[in-house]
Amino acid sequence: MTTRDPRATGLARLAGLFADETRAACLLALLDGRAWTASELGRHAGVTASTLSEHLSRLVAGGLLAEERQGRHRYVRLADARVAQLLEDLAAQVAPGTAAVRPRSLRESSAGSAMARGRTCYDHLAGRLGIAVTEALTARGLLQQETGFALTDTGLAWFASAGIGLERRGRRPLARACLDWTERRPHLAGVAGAALCRHALDTGWCVRIGSERAVKVTAAGEQALFELLGVEAATLR
Repeated sequence: MTTRDPRATGLARLAGLFADETRAACLLALLDGRAWTASELGRHAGVTASTLSEHLSRLVAGGLLAEERQGRHRYVRLADARVAQLLEDLAAQVAPGTAAVRPRSLRESSAGSAMARGRTCYDHLAGRLGIAVTEALTARGLLQQETGFALTDTGLAWFASAGIGLERRGRRPLARACLDWTERRPHLAGVAGAALCRHALDTGWCVRIGSERAVKVTAAGEQALFELLGVEAATLR
């Protein structure tokens, strides 16, 4: 009589979806929270769109990607925040090994520096920017980290006063810790993290740079983050 856990088959199948460098590259690119075409992902991964098509179909069938069609174009994106969390957690586990790989060009080095400085992690802020904001929220008593991330009553009031709406729908937690793969510390995710990131981009506190997930804090953003949270501009550069 077998005692094998019935989840073993599903777990092996899920692991198999990640166990290909082309598929892994596509999943990491989609952590920017946007929808990409097969051609865009193919250029990013260094393969033809036709080669990529089968990979994308497997990821869609496996529930990791969602597919949208507009005319002749096929767009894919991460299925939901749950997939993004799983992907970021896995990336954090391999980061120490990849850190020893030297950039192959000045452009690659610059892109890596920009990603470490500030980026989006699906729909929330990461890198030194995300850590700085998270630590400022904690220092001011707006976020507590003792037993997992949670906004305090003062924190809820702060979001309201800053004009950052918190849409608490579905099962997504209001605040969640997400291990930052470059800083090796947790940054704010969940509904609050997503709302803060969306507000930063909508108001021009941050702007996307390049074709990766990197974001840059603008002069207006530096002023706002200092006035609202006491974040020093020097920590954002």
